[in-house]
Amino acid sequence: MTHSPDLLRIATAGSVDDGKSTLVGRLLYDTKSVLADQIDAVTRASVDRGLEGPDLSLLVDGLRAEREQGITIDVAYRYFATPARSFVLADTPGHVQYTRNTVSGASTAQLVMLLVDARNGVVAQTRRHAAVMALLGVPQLVLAVNKIDLVDDPATVFAEISAEFAELTHTLGWSPAQVQAIPVSALHGDNVATRSENTPYYDGPTLIEHLETVPNVTDRKQVGLRFPVQYVIRPRTPEFPDYRGYAGQIAAGRVSVGDEVVVLPSGTRTTVAKIDTADGDLATAHTGRSVTILLTDDVDISRGDVIASAADAPEPLQQFAATVCWLAEKPLRPGARLLLKHGSKTTQAIVGGLDVLFDEQNLTLIDAPETVELNQIGRIALQTAEPIAADDYQVNRESGSFLLIDPQGGNTLAAGLVGDALSPLHLKELV
Repeated sequence: MTHSPDLLRIATAGSVDDGKSTLVGRLLYDTKSVLADQIDAVTRASVDRGLEGPDLSLLVDGLRAEREQGITIDVAYRYFATPARSFVLADTPGHVQYTRNTVSGASTAQLVMLLVDARNGVVAQTRRHAAVMALLGVPQLVLAVNKIDLVDDPATVFAEISAEFAELTHTLGWSPAQVQAIPVSALHGDNVATRSENTPYYDGPTLIEHLETVPNVTDRKQVGLRFPVQYVIRPRTPEFPDYRGYAGQIAAGRVSVGDEVVVLPSGTRTTVAKIDTADGDLATAHTGRSVTILLTDDVDISRGDVIASAADAPEPLQQFAATVCWLAEKPLRPGARLLLKHGSKTTQAIVGGLDVLFDEQNLTLIDAPETVELNQIGRIALQTAEPIAADDYQVNRESGSFLLIDPQGGNTLAAGLVGDALSPLHLKELV
């Protein structure tokens, strides 16, 4: 499932009860991506609840707690296709306390469907999710104004919500061409797969039409090879007495036999001698492929090192600015000692200072905050015990992201982006 014009990675976001699960269920149902026995099971469960028709949200709310509460808790990945394109969809939760799940689900998305309830419009969670998507660099947004059939003046409501959202996304750095607003009713299928006669004020594409034709944007800048080494293979058997291979998944770029590469952080240069896979040798391998690379020279390489193209290898970092979305109950303070996981490398890190805090509701930056609280976004200074071979997130998403981890409990504390991800946003002055 690598990036290709025929595959689009999408995610959902929005507030509680905006209808995300129903919309995803509708997409699966209308694209005939569910089996007949699944539909029968959902229909029976819906009848038991006293509903007249099938509750399509039950197709995607797989956890018992989700079914009982009628909410989404975990990130669920769904796969569906149309004749024009295939899709991988991350259905993410809407509750504030599950923002970490939304960050995880949207981190690889090329398009996010952000739902709002037509009766409520743009709310605080809408602004929070839009801010997170902007920081993650999601190239395309769809604003699905759901439950449009439940308002008295749908044309006026849709126009007002679309205008408010357009102003928000402009401030967050998106152009009008990157944002599409669509009035939908996930329950009845209006403007999901077929154009609805109930929305004569809307002449744009249906949701599926837009998903089929939206530009498939990957990284903002193409970079050379980024290959985090996960494991060093040395069989030392009579058949392979001198075999030394470096196994992992290509995070960015491509690699070919004969390429000049550099091993980071040591800076040793060498050449690719062979590319092994379970299915045989390759001449070239691309992003997302799991391979074993053999080099022409015996080089001291271990798990956590990065094999990069010699032409544009990143400079290893030990002191750098980073933008983080804090995901823990305990607030982040200057001087905190944490673990930083970048690719296959984990090292100790110290938070040198809290530079700014991003107020996503007022679209302002707050200078020198004392703490970064749960679900807040801020730019901080980090120092690591060992250098990491990372790109700026604005250059490459995969090689520019990291996690901050609790060294005692092992829990994920923050999702981090190398560099200042706030600078592209059209924010107000520091306050």
